[in-house]
Amino acid sequence: MTGAIEQGTSQTHGNTHILHFLVRFPRPMEKVWPALSTPEGLAGWFTAADVLEPRLGGAVTLRELGSGRVTAWDVDRVAEYTVEGGGRIRFHLERAGDGASALRFTHEFQGEAETEPRWRTRFERLIDLVASAP
Repeated sequence: MTGAIEQGTSQTHGNTHILHFLVRFPRPMEKVWPALSTPEGLAGWFTAADVLEPRLGGAVTLRELGSGRVTAWDVDRVAEYTVEGGGRIRFHLERAGDGASALRFTHEFQGEAETEPRWRTRFERLIDLVASAP
């Protein structure tokens, strides 16, 4: 069984856009977490993380989005990056049964830079990356 992008929603409040996704993986959280929280993992499916200090308040530079701070960090569960010009990106990982996990994703941003189809494509790459991880 491969992963699945079960839900994707988009909301707009004034000039603020909020995208939500639920992505399921037939792999445990420990196999998914590195793809969300390390420069190597993020580069494999999303964008290069030129800087990533894995701790609350740490610096982060996501090549496609900009530079900012780690605004939430709970090892193996939550990574949130807030970048100037790119908004707030939150990855919340949960257990979803024996050996499976679910990612609740939120991207809050201004302007029109990101789209639901663009994130779907990224999550398809993430599913493939996690499926091929040892």
